[in-house]
Amino acid sequence: MNNLLSFFREARLFVVDSFKELRDKVTWPKYKELQNSSTLVLIASVIFALVIFMIDKVFENAMNLYYSAF
Repeated sequence: MNNLLSFFREARLFVVDSFKELRDKVTWPKYKELQNSSTLVLIASVIFALVIFMIDKVFENAMNLYYSAF
C-alpha cells in the first residue's frame, strides 16, 4: 500500500513539474512562424506523395508489361 501511495505522489509531482516546464521554459513559436512551418510541411508532404505515386505507376506499368509477355 505504501508503494502505491508513493507512486501516486511521484506521478502527481511529475505532472505538476511538466506543466510548470511547459508554462515557463518552453519557447512557443509565433503564429506566423507556425503558419509558415505548417505550409512548408504540407507542400513537402504533397510533393513526397506525388513522387511515391509516380514511382508506383512506373513500377505498375513495368510489371504489367513484364506479365503480359507471358
